[in-house]
Amino acid sequence: MPAIEVGRICMKISGRESGEKCVIVEIIDDKFVEVVGSAVKNRRCNIKHLEPTEQVMEIKSEDPEAIIKDLESAIA
Repeated sequence: MPAIEVGRICMKISGRESGEKCVIVEIIDDKFVEVVGSAVKNRRCNIKHLEPTEQVMEIKSEDPEAIIKDLESAIA
């Protein structure tokens, strides 16, 4: 299983955003991370609700809009 790390692209597998791709922008603790995506709000998320993919992208800024643009080009 791919590691949970900043920049890891994940698939949400639970909740109303299930099936959407997002990227980890911050690790909060051993159970929660902060994620953002084009169809996923910038919020904390339980690690159990994420399916990490093989893809990793570089987080270049703190701006969620810029991260979403980078994510869209990485998964296109």
